[in-house]
This record gives sequence, C-alpha cells and structure tokens, in this order.
Amino acid sequence: MSIKVAVLGAKGRMGSESIKAISECKDLELVASLDLGDSLDKLASSGVQVVVDFTHPDSVMGNLEFAIKNGISVVVGTTGFDEKKLNQIKSWLEANPKVGALIAPNFGLGAVLMMQFAAQASKYFESVEIVELHHPAKADAPSGTAVRTAELITAARKSVNKAAMPDATTSEIDGARGAKIGDVQIHSVRLRGLVAHQEVILGDVGETLSIRHDSIDRTGFMPGVLLAIREVGSHPGLTFGLENYMDLK
Repeated sequence: MSIKVAVLGAKGRMGSESIKAISECKDLELVASLDLGDSLDKLASSGVQVVVDFTHPDSVMGNLEFAIKNGISVVVGTTGFDEKKLNQIKSWLEANPKVGALIAPNFGLGAVLMMQFAAQASKYFESVEIVELHHPAKADAPSGTAVRTAELITAARKSVNKAAMPDATTSEIDGARGAKIGDVQIHSVRLRGLVAHQEVILGDVGETLSIRHDSIDRTGFMPGVLLAIREVGSHPGLTFGLENYMDLK
C-alpha cells in the first residue's frame, strides 16, 4: 500500500522537486500540493499520511500544528527553529503520540555524512571553523546545516574535554569573525550562482583538514526526502536530523 503524501510550498524550488520525485515512486502517492494562500483543510480531507513542508519560517509552525493535530506525520525542510519552537512541537506531539515529525537541516545524504565526519574529526584538531555558501535568495544566515554542524562539533569536543580554540583577536569590525554557535565560528556567503555549499576547516600544528559538501542541483536532496517520507511514520515523536534515520554506526 502506498503512502499518501502532501507537499507544502509546492511552487518553490524544493517543493517542486519533491513533487517530481514523489510522483515517480510506486510506493508513494501525491494527494495534495499546496502553496501560499491554499487552505490546509485539504490535508484533512484527502487522507494524507505524511506532509512535506518546504515553506517559510513565518508559516511553518501553523502548518505543523494543523498536521500534527490531525494525526499527520511531518517531514520538515524549512529552517529557523529555536528551542521555544521545538518545545511547542514536542507538546503537540505529546498529545498525538503516534505522529512522527522529522526536522532536517539538510536532506543531502552527502551533507549529513559531512556533518558526521566533521564532528568526529573535531575531536582530534585544535581548531575548527565553518564557511557556508548559499544563493542570495536564502532567508536565514547562518544556514540550518551550519548551525547543526556547529552543535555537533561542540558536543563532540566537549565529550573529549577539548580545550578552547586559540584566537588572539582583540580588535575586529563587527561580524569579521562571523557568528559563533557553541564553540564554532561560522562565516556565511550569499552569492548569485551558488546553490548550497559548506566547508568545515580543521587545523592543528603542521596540518589542516577540509571537509566540504557541494549541492550542485536540488535533485541531490531528493533521496534524503524520500527516505524521510518512508521512515517518519515509524518514528513517533520529534526527530532532529536525517542522520537518525540512517545506519551510520
């Protein structure tokens, strides 16, 4: 039996690619594709089992509330989630314990591996910084992927009691050293011609290591989106990060 799927943000780049990918899968059935101004009531009336949300940080919470309260699992590629929003989603899920929700900072399988590799490598290097590069239409900076990478690196370094990274900067123009998430500096580039790219640069005495992922086309995200759609119903509650659906051990 196929999984009935709806896509929110259907006219956007990621939404339209998701529709194409879902439509080509025999085990998935696209039953609704909604965009700005469309009524969410269609989700409740069409038997949707999984909603894929590629909308905007300003609208995603309302979409998730509607879906979860109607017993629909959600796969979320929209970014901009802070602790307050995550706690709100958890409260909706507690009232609907059979519903699954995946929030994925990145659906690129290579990007997920890049984040995991960087976290592991950071245990062995004195310094690490992140440069993330995206198209100029991206609404948030730093990217959700960069934030998640920095969080994973910070946790990995704390697990082995790494010392603070060296940095003798005492005078700087505001923003010159980027934003700091956890222990890690992040530098954001917004440039025409880019899609989504990230480089994690690690350094120690006498050597550096660069771990980079490049998304050349949005079709590269689709294997991860399809994996999420197929798995989210089997993982009730809130899951943060696609790596939790992958066998990385």
